[in-house]
Amino acid sequence: MCIEEGRLEAGRQEQFRRASASIENHFQHEFHVLKQQLKDAYAPLDPDADTRVVAGLEDGQAKGVGLVSTIEQIFRRANYVKITEQDLQRAFHSASLFHVRLYVDMNDFEEVLLYYRGAEQREEEIRSWFGLRRETVRFTNYERVVLYMCFKEDIDPDSTLGGCRPGSTMLKLFQNVPDADLEMLFPNTRIGMRVLDKLMIGIPAVVSGAVVLSTKLGATLVLLASLVGFWLGVQSEQVEIDRGALLALLAGVGALVAYLWKQYSKFRNRKLKYTQVLTENLYFKLLDNNAGVLYRILDDAEESECKESLLAYYFLLAQGEPMTAADLDSAIETWFAHRWECRLNFEIDDALVKLQQLGLASCTGGRWQVIF
Repeated sequence: MCIEEGRLEAGRQEQFRRASASIENHFQHEFHVLKQQLKDAYAPLDPDADTRVVAGLEDGQAKGVGLVSTIEQIFRRANYVKITEQDLQRAFHSASLFHVRLYVDMNDFEEVLLYYRGAEQREEEIRSWFGLRRETVRFTNYERVVLYMCFKEDIDPDSTLGGCRPGSTMLKLFQNVPDADLEMLFPNTRIGMRVLDKLMIGIPAVVSGAVVLSTKLGATLVLLASLVGFWLGVQSEQVEIDRGALLALLAGVGALVAYLWKQYSKFRNRKLKYTQVLTENLYFKLLDNNAGVLYRILDDAEESECKESLLAYYFLLAQGEPMTAADLDSAIETWFAHRWECRLNFEIDDALVKLQQLGLASCTGGRWQVIF
């Protein structure tokens, strides 16, 4: 892409290709070493592993010592940003875009890490009241979200979803996640009923219950009241239960059972509907699991490091004269904005440090230039 722009003459194009090869070789070796370290730390905790732990393995290694710090280092180098505890609590208390109320028990986790990459403001029209009401909601959408979870050793296995085992470690990678729906990414998410849902079930239940009580249960209640009154000595007249009275009693009990089952079915069906909504959204948002997440982000980190160094080197080479870090940063960001309609925050300091370490650029008096 840089060469095809035509700003480099033939001699400098060859120099740029040599620098590119040097940069790529450097990061390929560095990330290969990092990948091996990560595999060693994660292997004992990988829930998808089909290998056995070697006898005599040190306890510290078996518990994945250094895993979290290594993962966070890779996330940062892949340009992922940490979601703070305050951001997470704000998401828990925000209204979901999918009209689902979710609950997450954070006490199930020993440690939780959430990182995102790429955030933009979006607007979406939300319909409610059977489509009669429309509301435009503005929210932050995360293009990529990675979730690291370590469950506690003493949790109840029945309190989690998806067969999560106590003490296990999980990694998940998702795409296009609204900030208000971060809680749906957790495996122990429970679906709750909104106030509107409770009203839509409760009001018809009260009305229909009153109808059942006054029509189908009237005779049954009168008979039961007479029996109780006779047994308690309040009523002296003996109550006779003939075939008709027995049929009325059974009919009343059957009507009550049918009414209760109908209300329970409404509640269950509504929760199943929300579960389906949650499942469908997660199906299209999930990108990878566990070790696959690590390898994907390792590749992203290596790509990011290479591209940052290549772009900084290219613009210094194309400029042909020393530049300050601020001018170089502005030139790269302006190039992306005008040529590719992409606005980004380029990490110029990180890129220049890499070029200096590789012996491809030097700084004199605050101005940077390539080393020919």
